[in-house]
Amino acid sequence: MADAPGGSRPESRPQELVDALHELHRAAGRLSPRKLSTLIREREDALSAASHETVRSALNGKRMPRWETLHDLVRVLASLCSPPRDEEAESGRFLLLWRAAREGEKGGRKSFQELANSGWGGEDGKWTPEMVMGILVNPFSAIQIAPGLAVPHEPIISEDTWIRAMEKLIEEDGAEHALRVLLHTLKGDYIGAVEGSPYGYQNMDREAADAFAAFRYGCREVRRRLRTEPNLLAESIRAMRADGTMDRDDRAEMLENESDLSLMREVMTVTPDTWDEVSEDAHHMVFGYLIKQIGPPGPPGLPDAERFPILWRVPEPGTD
Repeated sequence: MADAPGGSRPESRPQELVDALHELHRAAGRLSPRKLSTLIREREDALSAASHETVRSALNGKRMPRWETLHDLVRVLASLCSPPRDEEAESGRFLLLWRAAREGEKGGRKSFQELANSGWGGEDGKWTPEMVMGILVNPFSAIQIAPGLAVPHEPIISEDTWIRAMEKLIEEDGAEHALRVLLHTLKGDYIGAVEGSPYGYQNMDREAADAFAAFRYGCREVRRRLRTEPNLLAESIRAMRADGTMDRDDRAEMLENESDLSLMREVMTVTPDTWDEVSEDAHHMVFGYLIKQIGPPGPPGLPDAERFPILWRVPEPGTD
């Protein structure tokens, strides 16, 4: 069977478009095709003069409608919902579904100009292809950017994944589109920009970011020393208890934590090899036992050892 002009075989029409049109028709009260055809013809902004048979075919999924027909049908149905739906928004949503039905995955994504004009989408709480693309395109998702350019963070995808995603985007949408989306993201319109930080990351100010980076570095150093100094934890606890300069509130908090027997069991049995298996509270306890002070932080860009100087409760062997 040959394709109808401007259409395709019914079996090639993606179910998502069919389901979306059925949902909209139901929300509008399931008016008859004849009534919908009349309402389309009465509109001044109509692009078609869809007959009731054309409307019927579009609603039952027998054939892919022309865009002009679907445009008019969607706008009429949106206006009939209670409360009425935004006709522009619904028309835009169905345009992407219709393009995806005709062109595949690429057709379901916005062009760069559409992206720049209408954003990444997701206002309804659902993920859009543009949102997925936006996260994959953003280098922040794949690398630890230099501290002078961005706050410290843990990448959520690997560099290889980022490269493959960019290769696929360039292959499917062209290099110009991919590069424009990348520049658009770097200019500040990224997924999560409204909240103030890339999607999936906590919004931290510089002081909090420095504290986070210092703690991570301190934990690495704690593990390094524990690996070669098996008695370090016990010696550090004794040094802490003998420290008359320790802040009263810090000491009170430490004593309160020590009353938690399950937590102390983690603390006293942790090793460098089991570090990732214990709770974050245990990490903080061991950190506090071994490290009297870390910082204040130096300028971003310095090596961690220079940026976050550590004052140990028990000095390292071989140091004054």
